[in-house]
Amino acid sequence: MQAIQLQWIDYTILVAYVAFVIGIGWALARYMKTSSDFLTSARSIPTWVTGLAFISANLGALELVGMAASGAKYGIATAHFYWVGAIPAMIFLAVFMMPFYYGSKARSVPEYLQMRFDNRVMGLNAIAFAVMTLFASGISMNALAKLLNQLLGWNYDFALWICSGVVLLYVLKGGLTSAIYTEVLQFFMIVLGFAPVVYLGLKDVGGWHAMNNSLKTVATDHGFSDNAWSSAWQPLLGGPSHNPMGVDVFAMVFGLGFVLSFGYWCTNFLVVQRAMAAKNMTAARNTPIVAAVPKMFFPFLVIVPGMIAVALTTIPDKGYRIPPPPISQANYDKAVAAIKNANVADLAGAEKSVDEALGDGEIQNGIYNGVAANDYDSVIFSLVKKYCPAGLLGLALTALLASFMSGMAGNVTAFNTVWTYNLYQAFFVRGKSDTHYFWAGKVTTIAGILLSIACAYFAKQYNNAMDIIQLVFGFVNAPLFATFLLGMFWARTTATGAFFGLFGGIASSALFHALTIAQGNAPGVKGGYLSVVSTFPSEMAQNFWLASFAFTVCLVLTLVISLATARTKTNEELKGLVYSLTPKTFDHNQPVWQRPAVVGVVLLIVCVILNFIFF
Repeated sequence: MQAIQLQWIDYTILVAYVAFVIGIGWALARYMKTSSDFLTSARSIPTWVTGLAFISANLGALELVGMAASGAKYGIATAHFYWVGAIPAMIFLAVFMMPFYYGSKARSVPEYLQMRFDNRVMGLNAIAFAVMTLFASGISMNALAKLLNQLLGWNYDFALWICSGVVLLYVLKGGLTSAIYTEVLQFFMIVLGFAPVVYLGLKDVGGWHAMNNSLKTVATDHGFSDNAWSSAWQPLLGGPSHNPMGVDVFAMVFGLGFVLSFGYWCTNFLVVQRAMAAKNMTAARNTPIVAAVPKMFFPFLVIVPGMIAVALTTIPDKGYRIPPPPISQANYDKAVAAIKNANVADLAGAEKSVDEALGDGEIQNGIYNGVAANDYDSVIFSLVKKYCPAGLLGLALTALLASFMSGMAGNVTAFNTVWTYNLYQAFFVRGKSDTHYFWAGKVTTIAGILLSIACAYFAKQYNNAMDIIQLVFGFVNAPLFATFLLGMFWARTTATGAFFGLFGGIASSALFHALTIAQGNAPGVKGGYLSVVSTFPSEMAQNFWLASFAFTVCLVLTLVISLATARTKTNEELKGLVYSLTPKTFDHNQPVWQRPAVVGVVLLIVCVILNFIFF
């Protein structure tokens, strides 16, 4: 993909955004006086802000790059990550789980586990979560560095380090509060920056129906039925071999819709932290509900671009292809030289004629278009380049910049809270002053940025950010959800059962990954590094089954070990931590539109309607 030249108006928009977010951090710095101010926002933020921050914390590389990539790779079935894999879990969090998180006054999700069980469970979850946030942060920054490299021609390493430095500046100054308010700004930037790309793309392919007709060609060319890219449910009913995602209904509903979905939205401190920063219990419970409304319609903003890209490849006069994996200029030069110097007698005259007619640049373009592999993560970048003129290009690039930097900031603020409170204070340095932990949080922020950069280099090995992030979630969130499910709703769950169940679940996910692989991958970091016992049609299918396996192992181990060990906490100690022992929260004094259960039912009905429309 050739670099593009930004105009002065594009640079003005980019620079203005960067200056504004750094300014937010500096403006909030004077309010950061305690560790609570810096790490938890002192529970002072209104509902509409926490609601938009809740959804924006998930709008990093996972949403924009990963969903567009998956839209191209798998089609409209990717919308299940919203209508099956997000909305029900967000409603469950609001109605059932936020009263425990917020009411217990825990400063983090691992700290709730310490209250419910003991330090062992908290420590294990804190370590696993810290690793997960670093990988998620690295994925965001890898996507941003690739964006600046492929679109603007910036050096990958320079782009990665300079953008990480910007994130460090405003998080180090304003803590969690600065991250939350920049996430709100990010939400509006993404909508303004990407809506024109979707509109122009649909117009270019001839509209929604014309796009679906083109996708029929894509589906049949890949050996599937003609609705494989345009129908959300029908291809799944035929089994793994009838859809590009390679999953069946059970894997989709149980693996994604239950295990991964509830594991992410209900236990991932990155998003739960936004609700825990709300000013009161009502605001905390309504935070996921507020976020669920725009979340339900985001597939049209982030998945449809991928479908447009695939449809464009079937229209010859559009001259579009999904970008191949990045090839360095040095390798291009070697390939051009090899073609020009090939010693094949019967092709010599032809080579000379081609060389005279085209020149090195056109030979390079031929090599580019001749690479068969697709780099799906670059789909959204290529569409921005294709459709955005000056001004609009700056807006779209700023939306991408906002998304990736905010994704890194959100993960780093979650990391510094968990490390400072649940590992450093709990296990290493106890009984120090609040000022000590305030500065420990700042040092941890710097360390988190540096470790995230290391993870970004690892993420470069995957061609779909969605695949790697779901793998990471499968390792951590899937077994953790089993621990929470039993801990919150079964008082008999013991600390020993929870610890060994969670440890066994995480270990089983590593074992599953070591023994399985997706078609087309060589044994290594993508699986099968011990032996290949089973092969899945796609990396996404492998991730869904890994999550299901880890959840089941954790659930069974926790259940069996709890029955075999003694409880260490009485019913009185578990009040406010276990559902059956906690006084129920009633919303009768709240307006109907502020009752999570009522609004949640309405949202579920809308979600069912969307599934029916795209069935």
